[in-house]
Amino acid sequence: MIRSMTAYARRDIKGEWGSSFWELRSVNHRYLDTSLRLPESFRGLEPRIRAHLRSRLTRGKVECNLHFQSDGNTQKPLILNKKLAKQLVEAGRWVKRKSDEGEINPLDILRWPGVMVAEEQDIDVISDELMPALELVLDDFIQSRKIEGEALKKMIEHRLEGVDKEIANIRIHMPAILQWQRERLLSKLDEAKIQLENTRLEQELLLIAQRIDVAEELERLDSHIKETRHILNKKEAVGRQLDFMMQEFNRESNTLASKSINTDVTNAAIQLKVLIEQMREQIQNIE
Repeated sequence: MIRSMTAYARRDIKGEWGSSFWELRSVNHRYLDTSLRLPESFRGLEPRIRAHLRSRLTRGKVECNLHFQSDGNTQKPLILNKKLAKQLVEAGRWVKRKSDEGEINPLDILRWPGVMVAEEQDIDVISDELMPALELVLDDFIQSRKIEGEALKKMIEHRLEGVDKEIANIRIHMPAILQWQRERLLSKLDEAKIQLENTRLEQELLLIAQRIDVAEELERLDSHIKETRHILNKKEAVGRQLDFMMQEFNRESNTLASKSINTDVTNAAIQLKVLIEQMREQIQNIE
């Protein structure tokens, strides 16, 4: 299954503790590169989140965000830190005795950091609700990748059909090109008043035919088309394999262009390079 590396997904979660949502987005990257943005209270989830992402994704620059909002209506009761409050009161009385000035304001004591604290929500319980939602958003995310991947696959298959047509076009023209080259050589020899023995002439014509013959390159291009179509139907991630095939396509198209002595072959070689580059650009987005 072809999967794109460009995708986005979001999943909302609500509970007695409040509301939250997961957000996943990614762009193309040579390897799997994950970055996480988590509320401080949920930093402990980071290893589990990374393990989930690695287990289901192989390539792409992936950004995973967790947004969390606690419900103010379910705020836990405030807890008085009696020990700290007592220490503050005693410290205040000591200062008053030494300076014989000022009063101890109970509200000032209560405002002191750490004197009044809200009972923390059970992060483990909340995490147990959030992690299954991560799996769900991953499902959505991967499905989004598959949908775009299918579009990329169709585009590549369409370009492969174009490559196939250009190869067939070159094959049609090759006999006429070889005949034209033969007549051209004979004409030049005749103009130069040069007479060659039949054996020598045939040798010269054979050398020319070998230099401009592209049958081997066309056969390899046929093989590359077949292999690329096979790769497109594999179930695993195939982005790197397809990238390698584009390098092979380019190698043969360059050789084809270097052997060209005819505008038809030259134009076909140029069109091949255009089609290959179009495929290569899209393959950069395939996982």
